[in-house]
Amino acid sequence: MSLRTGVQIAVALEPIINPHNLKVLGWWCNPRGGRDRLVLLAEDVRELMPQGLAVNDDDVLSSTEDLVRHREILNIKFQLIDKTVRTKSQKLGRVSDFSYNEGMFVQKLYVARPVTKIFSSQDTLLIDRTQILEVTDNYILVRDAEVKEAAKEMAVPAGAVISSN
Repeated sequence: MSLRTGVQIAVALEPIINPHNLKVLGWWCNPRGGRDRLVLLAEDVRELMPQGLAVNDDDVLSSTEDLVRHREILNIKFQLIDKTVRTKSQKLGRVSDFSYNEGMFVQKLYVARPVTKIFSSQDTLLIDRTQILEVTDNYILVRDAEVKEAAKEMAVPAGAVISSN
């Protein structure tokens, strides 16, 4: 939404995440009027609201050609949602959601457990960014010991969220 005109200028489709540091660079957007997808950089967002993202005006939407400094990250097209999360010894599940802090760094991963694991433990794991060891095209590797310790320390009913903090 444009703060200057008070109207919706685009629809944010999905976040653009730098896989090297898990920072939200911005969002892919469909502008009103059906033009090609544009990019809204996180630094141009004035306010995050429940209704959406507030920006000054539609001139903050950029084409990929204009963002030379970010071209490498834009071309990677990294997807965090549905990325496999694993330890060195086992597959934990897939990223179903994530949260980020004020600096736009991914802070927590919400990992949906496979159906076979739901019956024996929690249906969602909460992984802090400090537990992440490696991010690849195919999976996210997390510390094995912390996941096991969190599961052992907490007696939690199915459906609850586990955190190692």
